[in-house]
Amino acid sequence: MEWSDIEIFLAIAREGTLGAAARKLKLTQPTMGRRLRSLEAAVGQTLFQRTADGFVLTDEGAAIMGYAERMEEEALALRRSLAGQGQQLDGMLRLSSSDWFGAHVLSPVLAEFSAAYPRIVVELITESRLLSLARREADLVFRIAPFTEPEVISRRLMRIEYGLYVKKGGDHPRLGDGTDARLITMDEAFGGMPDVAWLKRVLPKAEVAMRSNNRDVQATLCANGAGLAVLPRPLGDSIAALERIEVDGAPPSRDTWVGYHRDLKRLARLRALLDLVIERLAN
Repeated sequence: MEWSDIEIFLAIAREGTLGAAARKLKLTQPTMGRRLRSLEAAVGQTLFQRTADGFVLTDEGAAIMGYAERMEEEALALRRSLAGQGQQLDGMLRLSSSDWFGAHVLSPVLAEFSAAYPRIVVELITESRLLSLARREADLVFRIAPFTEPEVISRRLMRIEYGLYVKKGGDHPRLGDGTDARLITMDEAFGGMPDVAWLKRVLPKAEVAMRSNNRDVQATLCANGAGLAVLPRPLGDSIAALERIEVDGAPPSRDTWVGYHRDLKRLARLRALLDLVIERLAN
């Protein structure tokens, strides 16, 4: 039995199809099928039932799932431990953040870091999904929620102020209770965000014109006159076509947290980047 075959087993169990599992592991679909057959031959059991909707674990496959996940945890811990010993200022660092934070706050710092450490390759992933530090989907994560995982070292990095914006030079609606206002706000999946609740409270009669989970999209819509938008000030203040409206009781601010796995605390390239990020952004 090969550990790499266990990785393939886990990928198929999680993704449900050979094609999706192959894309996740960056292997070909025929290779995935061949390696799965090899694993099933090694253990003497059929691990998946092939159905029209994909691969479903058999009872035997379900029975070994927990063992396979524990093997994975140990393998990942070994990789993190080895990576954490690296003292060379070269190699790759994978970062994760929201789209607007990566574009407007992190990018200038990363450009400065790249000039200082040209042999370190930084990969910045901007998406709403929270990437796993334990699985090394990311080495350093920036997010607006505190980290609760016991294996993660984290700190509050900075407080982000928010503002209410409108197209500069356009016809400003009389705010009042929002009767004449059109809003650009988060999509329903992010309806629990503090700025969404603030808009409902401050402008209860305003009409929602547009929704997006992307702050840059919201800012562009606002700059083109589609409506009012609550935006992080590092984003909104940087766009010449936007104007911030002074209101009583500004939109709620948010803290940004940065975290990394404790096994990487001695990784020299991570420490170098984190030190610069803290120096430039921490407040």
